[in-house]
Amino acid sequence: QVQLVESGGGLVQPGGSLRLSCEVSGAPLGNYAIAWFRQAPGKEREAISCINRLDRSTYYTDSVKGRFTMSRDNTEAIAYLQMSSLKPEDTAVYYCATDSHFKGCPPPDSPYQAIMWWGKGTLVTVSS
Repeated sequence: QVQLVESGGGLVQPGGSLRLSCEVSGAPLGNYAIAWFRQAPGKEREAISCINRLDRSTYYTDSVKGRFTMSRDNTEAIAYLQMSSLKPEDTAVYYCATDSHFKGCPPPDSPYQAIMWWGKGTLVTVSS
């Protein structure tokens, strides 16, 4: 059974930093791309970053470019999202997602295919 478990969320002041982790078990993460999504209260879920499986190239939505950095450790089957200069509008539940068909990140501004495996999310609250 494939499981994705996010951790690292919490309450942080504006301008602060957090590092989210996504641990994947039951599937070889090294074979797939993996993405982070977030859903803010009252808003639709949005894709915010993605990392490819081989060259580890990364993609970010405009609102987080320059502030968030995604990385992965295929040996440990963990994906990370380093978040800096956090803003109140970054408050959301953050999810990681992948599946066996997710071989590459979509080009910028392109839609994501349906992804099957999701974690339950970790809450990030940015507030003073």
